[in-house]
Amino acid sequence: MRHLVFILTFLIAYVFTAKADETCQSPYLPKIVGQEDYVYVWTLGDPKVGDGSDKLVVIDVNPKSDTFGKVVHYVSVGGRHEAHHCGFTDDRWYLWCGGLDDSHIFIFDIGSDPKHPRLVRVIRDFSDKTGLVGPHTFYALPGRMLITGLSNVQDRGGFTGLAEYTNEGEYIRTVWLPKEVGNFKGDGYGYDVRVNANLNTMLTSSFTGWKLYMKDLKGVIAQYIPKGEKKVYEDFGHMFGNTMVVWDFHRMKPKKILHVPGAPLEIRWALKPNHYYAFTSTALTDKLWIIYRTQEGDWEAKPIADIGSPDEWNLPLDISISSDDRFIFVGSYDGVLRVYDVSDPFNAKLIYRKKIGTQINMVSQSWDGRRIYITSSLLYNWDKPDAEHFLKMYRWDGRKLTHVFTVDFFKEKLGRPHIMRFGQEAFYKGIVKEAPENETAMVD
Repeated sequence: MRHLVFILTFLIAYVFTAKADETCQSPYLPKIVGQEDYVYVWTLGDPKVGDGSDKLVVIDVNPKSDTFGKVVHYVSVGGRHEAHHCGFTDDRWYLWCGGLDDSHIFIFDIGSDPKHPRLVRVIRDFSDKTGLVGPHTFYALPGRMLITGLSNVQDRGGFTGLAEYTNEGEYIRTVWLPKEVGNFKGDGYGYDVRVNANLNTMLTSSFTGWKLYMKDLKGVIAQYIPKGEKKVYEDFGHMFGNTMVVWDFHRMKPKKILHVPGAPLEIRWALKPNHYYAFTSTALTDKLWIIYRTQEGDWEAKPIADIGSPDEWNLPLDISISSDDRFIFVGSYDGVLRVYDVSDPFNAKLIYRKKIGTQINMVSQSWDGRRIYITSSLLYNWDKPDAEHFLKMYRWDGRKLTHVFTVDFFKEKLGRPHIMRFGQEAFYKGIVKEAPENETAMVD
């Protein structure tokens, strides 16, 4: 009965309301439609700010609300775990959030009360069960959660894999990333994962391992990268991933390794069903790339634009694609948001840039393309010492950004905001979910 009510609620909303969900989500995730009510921000604790703990912060983003642009709730998880990424289960009821340091996973109940999420389970044996370290991307599959690792328990280097869990939090299996597929050589490094269900194709990207991403790089960079000289890739490229992998999704079998030098990070599939390509950006080489299917059915990758000045290190971090596949928004460590027109996907054109802050990281936009949310933090030891930490909301009219509000996370004593997910009261209205017999006992 619950599933019937869920489907009817979803279809009615889909037909009569403008789409407004985030654009960069799993195709197996039900879309929220209409105006989002909340943005959930997975936030890294700072020992000098508030309770110092990682936390899930809820911000009211409904312009009709009396608390629009304000923090309305937060849940501290106790301690600092290097809060980084999070993702919904395929019914959007639970939000899984990970810590890159100790590999703890925190599961929040969103559906029962979207304004006041509750922590209902903590998975502390992720590394013991999977052999992986640093749960990064949480990607909804039917009845399952697919999780990318950044590292491994043996040497805490970049070689890693993918872990599958049930929605209930039970471990299923680990799939290791390939170092060789046929004549194609790889590094086995991991970062993001995205699936194109129409093409039965999965892509994975690559970053670096625990022993580097938990290291304080500010001094190293200052010593080896003089201002005005771009030597990052030459000095550090061998310590990062330089590949992406094309997979047969249903068989979970790698088909090809692509050479994409410079740490390819976030993956964004084009959203129109007849567009057989995806985008990524390379952090160390400052380029926007396309990964595309050829007319012969093979997969290739090529750079389509430089991000920022070629003689400076801009470190592009997150990218977001508009629902019409026209724009790519790129957030980078230099604090600038850049917008590229990718109507011709092989010839990206920079059409807009705006300085947002000392540094920025994650970028999320609504499906209708009118609202853009931006956060600041990258990693605790990689954030700039003088960085402001915020969530900023802008309106986008297709030509320029207009600032709407800022939440200062240091002023609010919350910490360093990283990734965002959208929530909506109406989506859950009328859905009945059976609670576990003793849900509070799930927090182990």
